[in-house]
This record gives sequence, C-alpha cells and structure tokens, in this order.
Amino acid sequence: MKSLLTVSAALETMAGLGLMVSPSAAAVLFGASLDTAFGSVVARIAGAALLALAVSCWVARSDDRSRAARGVAGGMLAYNAAVAALLVDARFRTGLAGVALWPGVAIHTAMTVWCVVCLLRKASQTAGTAQHSQRGLASSAS
Repeated sequence: MKSLLTVSAALETMAGLGLMVSPSAAAVLFGASLDTAFGSVVARIAGAALLALAVSCWVARSDDRSRAARGVAGGMLAYNAAVAALLVDARFRTGLAGVALWPGVAIHTAMTVWCVVCLLRKASQTAGTAQHSQRGLASSAS
C-alpha cells in the first residue's frame, strides 16, 4: 500500500499544482476552455482539493498498516472510480473530448484497480493475522 499512496501523492500533487497555477490547463483534458472567472476559481479549488488528497496520501504512506492508511486508500478508491466515471460521462453526455481525456480515464481506472487490490490484500492479511493471534491465545490458555 505504501507504493500506492506514494504514487497517488505524486500524481495528485502534479494535478493539483497544475490546476492552481494554470486552470486553463484543464482544457487539455476536456477540450473546453475555463477562461471565465467562475471556471478559473472552480479549477483552482479543485486543485487545492487534489493537494489535500496528496498530503493525506503522503502522510499515510509511512504507516500503511494502520486503519487510517486503509481509510485514505478507500477514499482514493472512491475518488478515482468517480473521476473515471465522470470523465466517461463528460465524453458521451456532453461531447467534451480533449487529447488527455482517455489517458485520464485509463489512469484513474488503473488507480481504482490498484486501490481495490491493495485493500483486498490488506483485508486478507489482517484476517490472517487475527486468526493466528486467536490460535495463539487458545493454545496458551490450554
């Protein structure tokens, strides 16, 4: 899970800083302009939110066995799945299609799968550790 959270932190930092510094960069993704004052503010707020996700991932990566880290990974699962779905929806419902739209869908889909794999692996390891501990307690009580 440490690698997942480290990569997530790096990706979200780049995307967040990009949106905060140059909101019009989102045009590459959607093929539409954010040149209005409202669009620029919304893009910058989205950039700040991505930076917040990056910080959460960066801090949690060093304690990847904790429940908090699993919570961050679960949050990233929800985020990546939602973004992939929203990008596909934007393409087919509104016709938006920038050069980076499909790579964005692919990246978010891959990150979603990685989150699922990490969470399932940690869940099975946690269950195995709990069963091992219970067996140890039972044998010491005998």
